Amino acid sequence: MHRAGNWIGKHLMITLGILVLIYMYIPNFVVALMSFNDSSGSRNLYQFQAFTWDNWLNPCEPNGMCESLRVSVEIALVATIVATILGTLASFALVRHRFEGRSTMNLLIFLPMATPEIVMGSSLLALFVAAGMGGSLGFVTILIAHILFCLSFVVVTVRTRLAGLDSNLEKAAMDLYANEWQTFWRITFPLVFPGILAAALLAFSLSFDDFIITNLNSGTTVTFPMFVWGSAQRGIPMQVNVIGTAMFLISLVIVAAGEIGARRRAKMLAQR
Repeated sequence: MHRAGNWIGKHLMITLGILVLIYMYIPNFVVALMSFNDSSGSRNLYQFQAFTWDNWLNPCEPNGMCESLRVSVEIALVATIVATILGTLASFALVRHRFEGRSTMNLLIFLPMATPEIVMGSSLLALFVAAGMGGSLGFVTILIAHILFCLSFVVVTVRTRLAGLDSNLEKAAMDLYANEWQTFWRITFPLVFPGILAAALLAFSLSFDDFIITNLNSGTTVTFPMFVWGSAQRGIPMQVNVIGTAMFLISLVIVAAGEIGARRRAKMLAQR
């Protein structure tokens, strides 16, 4: 009876986990399917009509879509780099050092994550207008806004990785006559890097996907989410699903490569 209960419990958890994963990825499967949909001549865009490669062969066919995609990617890349660097430095300061106001700073880090986007977006717009940038809203103002709201997510992610780091590894390296610089680059940074990579991927996704804050501070600049929103008034082109599927596959490859690299490093360390 006990064995039967263990078997049911073990397989039940696996089954529930698989069902949850399937439920989470159903939208991605639908988007991937619709990227091959020939919707020409049909008003119901999300009813599969016929299989076609045309959407993938002509991803830039809707006028302005690839331009908006380029703008979103550029903003997301720059925002990710800046937010990851600043957030990583802030994480090391919060975890490794004691200073006056540290507790308050820890609290303030969480506020942008808990603040509704409409509040943050309108506040940033008011700030830009007060600073005399109301007539020049565009790429720069979007970039500043994205860096600000991505920063909190980077700090929280990297700080969690740092908090779980075993300090004895660094002490052991310094006992073996490694200086602080060598200890950081050979011990600390490789151990913290998975957290930094996860934070960077999260920041890129948040920046690329954002609509509310971007819409309030974009001026005449059109990002990919804004293009999709505008297209929805007339009917979303199937090429949007192509971009969505491509971004999902790229993310999957990056995550898989990172996981494979981490396992190889762990295996090499175990062999030593």
